[in-house]
Amino acid sequence: MLPSKVVRKKAGRFVPVLLAGLILAACTGQTPQAPSVNIQGPATGTSSYYLQQVQQSPDDNKADWQLLAIRALLNEGKYPQAYQQINQLPQQLSDTQRQELQLLTAQLRLGNQDIPSAQAILAKLDPSTLSKDQQQRYYGLKIAANQGRPSLDLVRMLIAQEPLLTDKAHQDNIDATWQTLTQLPPEEMNSLAINADENTLQGWLDLLNVYKANRTDPDMLKAGISDWHMRYPQNPAAKTLPTALGQVQNFQPASTNKIALLLPLSGQAQVFASAIQKGFNDAKNGLLNAPTAPAVGSAQNPVALSNDGAQHAEPNAGDIATQNADAVVSPTAAPGDSATSPEAAPPATQPAASVTSAPASNAEVKVYDTSSQPIQQVLAQAQQDGATLVVGPLLKDKVQQLVDSSTPLNVLALNEPEKIQNHPNLCYFALSPEDEARDAAHHIWQQGKRMPLLLVPRSSLGDRVSKAFAQEWQTLGGGTVQQQGFGSSAELRQGINSGAGISLSGTPVTPAASEPQGITIAGLTIPAPQSSTPPEATASGGAVDAVYIVATQSELQLIKPMIAMRISSRNNVALYASSRSFQAGAGPDFRLEMEGLQFSDIPLLSGANPGLMQQAARSFNNDYSLVRLYAMGIDAWTLANHFSEMRQMPGFRIDGNTGQLSATDDCVINRKLTWSQYRQGQVVPAS
Repeated sequence: MLPSKVVRKKAGRFVPVLLAGLILAACTGQTPQAPSVNIQGPATGTSSYYLQQVQQSPDDNKADWQLLAIRALLNEGKYPQAYQQINQLPQQLSDTQRQELQLLTAQLRLGNQDIPSAQAILAKLDPSTLSKDQQQRYYGLKIAANQGRPSLDLVRMLIAQEPLLTDKAHQDNIDATWQTLTQLPPEEMNSLAINADENTLQGWLDLLNVYKANRTDPDMLKAGISDWHMRYPQNPAAKTLPTALGQVQNFQPASTNKIALLLPLSGQAQVFASAIQKGFNDAKNGLLNAPTAPAVGSAQNPVALSNDGAQHAEPNAGDIATQNADAVVSPTAAPGDSATSPEAAPPATQPAASVTSAPASNAEVKVYDTSSQPIQQVLAQAQQDGATLVVGPLLKDKVQQLVDSSTPLNVLALNEPEKIQNHPNLCYFALSPEDEARDAAHHIWQQGKRMPLLLVPRSSLGDRVSKAFAQEWQTLGGGTVQQQGFGSSAELRQGINSGAGISLSGTPVTPAASEPQGITIAGLTIPAPQSSTPPEATASGGAVDAVYIVATQSELQLIKPMIAMRISSRNNVALYASSRSFQAGAGPDFRLEMEGLQFSDIPLLSGANPGLMQQAARSFNNDYSLVRLYAMGIDAWTLANHFSEMRQMPGFRIDGNTGQLSATDDCVINRKLTWSQYRQGQVVPAS
């Protein structure tokens, strides 16, 4: 047995060793720990950072880092790399990881414009099982997959997402909810079904009703919103008013005491300017039911604006593709009957009624000739004369010059430049073939058709109509649109004589090229792919089920039977035509030949106001081209007196003689036309 002294001595030797071990252990504990991974929370790092963590992490959390890397890659628009990482994920994933992967896969599909696949993936997810961050992304993806099409379901998604957002994303959500509500289709508004527990939705709808009931009176609207606040204090809009409605508090009506009317008073366009000026003055003076003035045009020598000019080439206009942007032609057309003849009467969508008009206005209107001096000089003179509002000019090149002039005056231009520019003092009102084509796309889509064929002239008019229709069709969610061009009436007659007919086939329309745009909705950003090639539109398979025809009345008489030569009577193909085919002089034989065909036109020519229609027809010797421009003049007066509402009030809408008028965010006036149909020799409202 060792002496105790020896034991103590040996034990003392272990103390430094023990201390060294403790120090080493302490140093080891201070080395950087691997970063924690939370795939259910926000991902603020870059894809490079997360990919580096994938390489350095142990196998048990490598998949989590991969999922974060995939999310970062998607947020950066690097879709091929994200797809590659998805393929490298292990087969065995936890339930939490699988949910995150479904969200990311849906985002990838959206970024590649594969909307149906994204919607199918999202439909399988239960948002109640997701984290708050994941719920925010889930609803953001659902909203993006809706592609901005207004619906009550979209409103519900936005309401569900709202509590999950803060700061700017929260305000964006409020604004998007309001915008969707103001754009809900009338048919959906008329058949709303609200659940008993949807108090927030009910509050939003009541706010919409307050707005609709008082939107023409800013003071009444302010009072209505204040009362709504007291009834719905917990509604998100009560806490944060939509930006557009917030502008009502600072509403400043524009002065219309002195209006400068800018029109070409000489040259080829004078006749069109005269029709617009007459409509403008008749509305201003309260003379819409007064005795008519001498005719401006003649049914024996009708005139119409160039397809590339100030207005749409109306039904009796020929192919003028070689004309310049301000050209005007006077094509020959079939003589019309008198304005009072039964065959010349518009479709009776309403019982005949006397014409009513507003009382005369005290506003001072001065007309300036844009054909004799540069537009900058005209504007300077109007400003010097004290004008507070400008209406016009009419021709495209003059409108472009006005846009470039940066005038401080409020302007309601009577045409659109090639590229719309948003200015707080500028609105655009035009009767264009593109505008009519976009309305046709909506009408045909709402009738459940999904495979349209466009039959258009082989001209610049046909190209413009096709591109406008195709762009709007794809905005609605449709696939690729087919088009087929036709030549002269002589060429069409030759096709009838040979029995060739017209096949329901064509070539794809290529809309105007544009860079792919990313999507940012209420805090969720889905960037466009980092590629110079925009994603291709996908066409829904199947045979043509609708044909939209842009033709004159005489051309339509040849085209419709040529279509019948190539399709079975049992084939459910609906035929539609533009207003180009509707003109005076169409007798019962023509109406019987057109059985089943639907066509669009302005409300004035569709029987909305028979008394005013008869007055206008007499004034212009039954020339529907000039009647349309006369109606435009009336609506220009109405819009001029609502200029501030168009620019400042959300969801501006008003019933006009050229259509149901609404203003976009850029203050471009859209027109919803009236659709009629030939049925058993009569013209009736389209079903």
